[in-house]
Amino acid sequence: MSYQILIKDLPVQERPRERLLQYGPEYLSNRELLAILLETGTRNQSVFALADQLIAHFGSLRALACATYEEMAEIKGIGPAKAARVIAAFELTKRLSNSSLEVREVIRSPQDAADIVMDEMSLLDREHFVILMLNTKHAVIAKKVVSIGHLNASLVHPRELFKDVIKKSSAAVILVHNHPSGDPTPSEDDIRVTQRLCEAGRLLGISVLDHIVIGDKSYVSFREQGLI
Repeated sequence: MSYQILIKDLPVQERPRERLLQYGPEYLSNRELLAILLETGTRNQSVFALADQLIAHFGSLRALACATYEEMAEIKGIGPAKAARVIAAFELTKRLSNSSLEVREVIRSPQDAADIVMDEMSLLDREHFVILMLNTKHAVIAKKVVSIGHLNASLVHPRELFKDVIKKSSAAVILVHNHPSGDPTPSEDDIRVTQRLCEAGRLLGISVLDHIVIGDKSYVSFREQGLI
């Protein structure tokens, strides 16, 4: 007969759900938060061991956030219900980041722009190039993914980028892309692409205010670095 180790079987002071309610979610470790989502362990391992295995299998929380159901199902002890709860939790985080655009946040600094996309883009395991479209008061009116893959001139063409900007009657844009390595230092390709897009923007009368490179909970602003 199989036996699952349940969170309720743990001493009260060790139960992550009770710790969350007493201290708040920010005081829980990644394994504790995952344990709440997983709810149970397996016949041979505790729910905490299963949470550790999940993180270890993908190598990082960022990679886990991008994992598919098929990839999670490869792990012994992760069935459809557990995989669905984890995937749903990360999807809600991504949607929460996108919902911030509904309030038309005003960009006053590179930090403001980075804050809009940080939670979502710092988790991605591939490079995503995104534009934030702004009105004349520098309020965000739209966000669009332009390309996915290593940033270079062939992936980010000015014609395609500014077509949507013109449709939205956007007065200015902020370019954003992520480095999955976690290091936001701009590459030579990043600099060349940015210069090309700035030149195209000037011809169209659309200001390219900045290019933000997102790393692991960090960013580099081209404007702050004097690159724009």
